[in-house]
Amino acid sequence: MAQTELTMAARRNSARRAPGQIAADDFLSAIEAMLDPGVLVASLWCLALWYEGELAPPYLILSVIVFSITFPGTSRLQFPIRRVFTDVAFNWLWIAALLLLTGYATRYIREFSDAAISTWLWVAPTAQIGAHLLLRLAAPAILALQGTQRAVIVGMNDQGLALAARLGQARYSRIRLAGFFDDRQASRLDNNEQHPILGRLADLPQHARENRVQVIYLSLPMASQPRILQVLSDLKDTTASIYFVPDMFVTDLIQGRTSQVYGMPVIAVCETPFKGANSIIKRMSDLILASLILVLISPLMLTIALAIKLTSRGPIIFMQRRYGLDGEEIHVYKFRSMKVTEDGAEITQVSRSDPRVTPVGAFLRRTSMDELPQFVNVLQGRMSIVGPRPHAVAHNELYRKLITGYMVRHKVRPGITGWAQVNGLRGETESLDKMQARVDYDLDYLRNWSLILDLKIILKTIFVVWKGDSAY
Repeated sequence: MAQTELTMAARRNSARRAPGQIAADDFLSAIEAMLDPGVLVASLWCLALWYEGELAPPYLILSVIVFSITFPGTSRLQFPIRRVFTDVAFNWLWIAALLLLTGYATRYIREFSDAAISTWLWVAPTAQIGAHLLLRLAAPAILALQGTQRAVIVGMNDQGLALAARLGQARYSRIRLAGFFDDRQASRLDNNEQHPILGRLADLPQHARENRVQVIYLSLPMASQPRILQVLSDLKDTTASIYFVPDMFVTDLIQGRTSQVYGMPVIAVCETPFKGANSIIKRMSDLILASLILVLISPLMLTIALAIKLTSRGPIIFMQRRYGLDGEEIHVYKFRSMKVTEDGAEITQVSRSDPRVTPVGAFLRRTSMDELPQFVNVLQGRMSIVGPRPHAVAHNELYRKLITGYMVRHKVRPGITGWAQVNGLRGETESLDKMQARVDYDLDYLRNWSLILDLKIILKTIFVVWKGDSAY
């Protein structure tokens, strides 16, 4: 029963991904997701301004409809150029037919200029093809800006070697294959010395940590289930994205979904929910909300800064090291609430009636106002408004050894507030059980993320802060 539910969940998630989308190349995938709808809407607006002299409401309504039915756009970078022409033409034929049929049936087409619509019918697909060809020219530069991703394949079998061949042939990819891991003797492997053997499966976790491996493909037979589960357990102390090759289903999927890597079927086991279109939605919502909030709270922040300066010695803003996206170290801003600014190898969590906390700091911590400068971190792209709360580096190094899956929470940007915090896990985590519960909520957030869930957490945060429980 559980196996069936996992299979259905993976299939539902796979339906959200555009065909042929490259899972590893986030920014390029985001551009492709916006390319078709953006070009169609832009061409419509340009023709409306040319023929009508203004962007009238009917054109705005039509542009919303067009964007809705074409977003996210199809990834065509790996298509042959001839197929790009035919694919764009075929897709545009049914979109145009649907729009025209609806327009004539509702008589809404009378609201448009005949010249504008007839011109748009051939300008739109021409602009799409031109945009896709321009993206091919720009793709190498875009990938160079993102940098490469180091990948390894576990299991030198037929499907593993086939995947390695496709990775090597791919023109537009950030992925660079470092080599294979396999427990068999080199004499038993059909390698022909094309790919290095980096070690045995037991060596993989340490190699992944020390060499910043970002993508791991598990190409192991289904009969190796105990070995696979052990590998997955060992890899939970890394931030690498993990995929199965080919289709296999295991328990405890983090954003599990089927996908393709240059035509080779894979299944994401541990992956960020913010891929492709979701990454755009998440980032845009962060930028809009953070900008609006900072404008509204700027007088309050100035008042807090003045109160800190007048009541205790030390800096107004305290920067503390945290682990951010993919375990990268970042600096998080906070209003100083203590007499000390601890950021060393050992940090004692703040407890009730802690003598290190200043009188102003006690109020700031109880109301979470000490976190307000982190909206600047959101604008910088280091944090998100909603996500797993960042812990001190010293605490991370402690708990990653004690809690299985602890580092998986770093597959997304840390948040100012999170699912754990609005479920009663705000403030000190004085026991391992409480930290385990916080991590469980963080992983649950990764599995079930949606924009509606983010908005729900923000609203619940306001209520939790108003009650003032747990934080001191």
